[in-house]
Amino acid sequence: MTVTRRSPSVPNDRELRLWRVGRALTLSFFVAVLVAGCIFMGLVYLLDFQEIDNTKKLDAKTLFDLVKLSFGVVAGAGALVALVVAYRRQRVDEAGAHRDATRLHTERFSQAVDKLGSDSPAVRLGGVHALAGLADDAPDDDLRQTCIDVLCAYLRLPFSPDPGDLPTLPDGTPPPEERRDAHQDKKNRYLALREVRHTILRLIGEHYRIPKGTHRSWQECNLDLTGVTIDGVMDFTGATFSGGDVHFDGATFSGGSVRFDGATFSGGSVHFSVATFSGSSVRFTGATFSGSDVHFVGTNFSSGHVLFTGTTFSNSSVDLFAARFSGSDVYFGNTRFSGGSVRFMTTTFSGGSVHFHGATFSGGSVHFDDARFCGGHVYLDGTTGPAPSGLLEAVGTPIPTEVHLRPDWLPVIT
Repeated sequence: MTVTRRSPSVPNDRELRLWRVGRALTLSFFVAVLVAGCIFMGLVYLLDFQEIDNTKKLDAKTLFDLVKLSFGVVAGAGALVALVVAYRRQRVDEAGAHRDATRLHTERFSQAVDKLGSDSPAVRLGGVHALAGLADDAPDDDLRQTCIDVLCAYLRLPFSPDPGDLPTLPDGTPPPEERRDAHQDKKNRYLALREVRHTILRLIGEHYRIPKGTHRSWQECNLDLTGVTIDGVMDFTGATFSGGDVHFDGATFSGGSVRFDGATFSGGSVHFSVATFSGSSVRFTGATFSGSDVHFVGTNFSSGHVLFTGTTFSNSSVDLFAARFSGSDVYFGNTRFSGGSVRFMTTTFSGGSVHFHGATFSGGSVHFDDARFCGGHVYLDGTTGPAPSGLLEAVGTPIPTEVHLRPDWLPVIT
């Protein structure tokens, strides 16, 4: 989902780009004469004039017509000059309005960023909403992307972990009151700052669910959540990812819920490479992958639930190369693999369970070459279509009891 971003050297669409007055007037006169000549020749042709009698004497009526024509030409030239000047004035006014809007945006942006750096969680929360509002009202796409980048950067910043409960003293007595108060203050600050982070996750999900091309929609913008810990709710239900890069590389899904239910991935790329799913629920239920690249390279599914139930993979590339299923419950039930490529090559199945019940395989779109089945349960019975490429070779013989294959895929014993 690579979005085309303007280079700083490329002028903005609203920047003032005008020709010199002399050049503009010369070109305008040339175009006017050319148009007038074309009209005149067209009229001559339509009226079927073959020649003009040049022997007739110049009378008063003809002279008066020529005078009126001269004044008409002068008036037309004046109107043309007025039109060019009005156009230039309008463009100058538009450029000035854009500069004023950009300057106001920059001032509000600086104030919002200052709030994000405040020691008060409440002030930071106000800065988050201010930046989201600025992204909605940004004069151009580059300024909107800058606001989104700052929100994503805040999520990537390190944060203090949950201090947990205060343990009792070795002799079983409660800690001193001062220590309890200090621990409670630390706990309250952690909860307040976590609320700031969860608000950003919620706002991102809300804006990506707004249809593309409408006000407040962030679709087609880049979203960089590399290395972010997602422990809250992030809802992309029904969103369309057809522009912009979305990065969850190295992200940790440890609690909370991330939903891509009914989302459409129709061009571009979404990255979950080296991500960790540990204790969260990530759902792609009913999603459609058509013409996009989705990367789970090296991802570790160690606990929690990941659902691709009812998902359609058609003309897209989904790469789980070297992924590790070591404790999560992953569901591909009723999934349709009808085109493109889904690669489980060198993937390790060592724990948890992976369900393909009701999945449909068509052609060689799914690859299990060099996959390792050394634990956990992989359910491939109840599927339809031919065996995925490299699956039977990777399973080997004897077939591990944890791998459940369709009877017609099993080798015939003679």
